[in-house]
Amino acid sequence: MLPVAGIGLRSPHLAEIARDRPATGFLEVHAENYLAASPARQAVERLRQDYELSIHAVGLSLGSADGLDEVHLDRVSALIARLQPALVSDHLAWSVSDGRYFNDLLPLPYTEEALQLVTRNVDRLQEKIGRQVLVENPSCYLAFNHSTLTEPEFLSELARRTGCGLLLDANNIVVTAHNLRLDPTSWLNDLPAAAIGEYHLAGHAMNEADGETILIDDHGSRVSDNVWSLFQEIVRRHGPRPTLIEWDTDLPAIGVLLDEARRADEALDARKGTDARAA
Repeated sequence: MLPVAGIGLRSPHLAEIARDRPATGFLEVHAENYLAASPARQAVERLRQDYELSIHAVGLSLGSADGLDEVHLDRVSALIARLQPALVSDHLAWSVSDGRYFNDLLPLPYTEEALQLVTRNVDRLQEKIGRQVLVENPSCYLAFNHSTLTEPEFLSELARRTGCGLLLDANNIVVTAHNLRLDPTSWLNDLPAAAIGEYHLAGHAMNEADGETILIDDHGSRVSDNVWSLFQEIVRRHGPRPTLIEWDTDLPAIGVLLDEARRADEALDARKGTDARAA
């Protein structure tokens, strides 16, 4: 996929996009919304003729100690075979235990034991779907005292062991860095640029808790200025990649998403221009 900006395809916008075919680099769909045959999935299949697609799973639970749910994996794999997306991704998190699904992306300790577990699950996923998957950095609200690796170290080693790619979510980096008192630009150090396959951008909320401001990854507003600044730094360091505007709550008119995507395209194009002049 070319390093262009796209938007998340959400159900309230499906009919409008199917009718008007607005110009955007690609569309991302959440896998779990289209596992079953439905008019909505048929509409997405028709859109496949005009747009490149990215499939973003939220329920594979790559950090599950129980291993992947083979029934769910079969359904996701079948959807990937049907839609033939350019990119496939999920999160560095877990959301299933003893067959019970939780409606959250839950955190992992960054230890060798957890790394071996996630490596097994990513290997199984890539074996099943027969292609590379991108693993996204989550938003963090706590850190485990017994973690022995930083999140970037964990992701880098996961990519080295499995051959998976990385999906860098700039908003998640800003949220994590604020909540855990880290430097967001230092978070970027030592990441394997060649493994990075996609970027995500989204808005976040600010809540007060015990007298402190906590950032919440709610995907419910425009991308904030500090996330745009970090995105420009990411593109400067690692180069342009396909970039998604995510918006899942308080969904605005589709024109707002397209406007955010245009801004992302401008940042990507600025770096492309620099690369061209350097060449």
